[in-house]
Amino acid sequence: MHRSMRAYLVETANGPFQRVELPIPAPDFGQVLVRVKASGVNPLDTKIRAGKAPHAKQPLPAVLGLDMAGTVEAIGPGPTQLRPGDEVYGMVGGVGGIPGTLAEFVVADADLLAIKPKSLSMRQAAALPLVTITAWEGLVDRARVREGQLVLVHAGAGGVGHVAVQLAKAFGAKVFATVSSEKQLIVSGFDAKSIDYKTTPVKEYVQHHTQGVGFDIVYDTVGGATIDESFAAVKKYTGHVVSCLGWSTHSLAPLSFRGATYSGVFTLLPLLTGTDRGHHGHILEEAANLAGEGKLVPLLNQRRFGWDEVNDAYAAVQAGEIGKVVIDLAG
Repeated sequence: MHRSMRAYLVETANGPFQRVELPIPAPDFGQVLVRVKASGVNPLDTKIRAGKAPHAKQPLPAVLGLDMAGTVEAIGPGPTQLRPGDEVYGMVGGVGGIPGTLAEFVVADADLLAIKPKSLSMRQAAALPLVTITAWEGLVDRARVREGQLVLVHAGAGGVGHVAVQLAKAFGAKVFATVSSEKQLIVSGFDAKSIDYKTTPVKEYVQHHTQGVGFDIVYDTVGGATIDESFAAVKKYTGHVVSCLGWSTHSLAPLSFRGATYSGVFTLLPLLTGTDRGHHGHILEEAANLAGEGKLVPLLNQRRFGWDEVNDAYAAVQAGEIGKVVIDLAG
């Protein structure tokens, strides 16, 4: 193996990605070295690049990228079921000072990884980790989604949203999703009922779809005013609102008057703190099973990006293009 690897480095806020040669890292205790085949790009990655994500604790210059899919190249000391040659996927770096996935190789805690779903390509698998973990922690860990419930997902065609829609369906819920009119076909393709949030007030769609009772679970993936709308749409007493962007200030009165509950999701905690990383690997194992059953399919951006198109890939995410953007590093 060569002693150095290609990587992309951002030196300053909103600066261009610079192709550099870095030493290939060696896996430590409980870690593995992965040859990266595909690196997913999330809105969070673009915010880190812009210097606008202090919660991610990733100072520049840095190699960015949280998500990846690739092949295990070497095993560090310590017990693990992974072996060289295993195809894996996970959210493994790019925050907390940990080098990211825009490189030929990345060292990752084995606990953060799962075997890549056989039914998905490397590109598809690299699109899933962050959004899938975020959706799972909200719906399954916090809200305990179950069969027969009415679930509302805000921005159901977005990164976290389109996975949340599929997870809720896989658990037997009846799913509704707010989207703009041009994205309704995406949601209906996942067998969920679309709601045009631009033309339909909350009170109206709550009355129409729940006879005014409210939704058992409301997952906000947007933040801001959408959290207040979630409080107004949730079912009395037993309803639960979840948000992965609940960082602003809101009145709890609408939620309190319903006797409902709220949970926040902060997906980065295991990476930032080092605790409970194994749960992320477990979630991705369960997600791989769902993918194998055809119940979880990532919505990919129609454009393909390679090594020399990293800047273009990030621009596509910043522009809000439909579908998850993935950079192919296999070539």
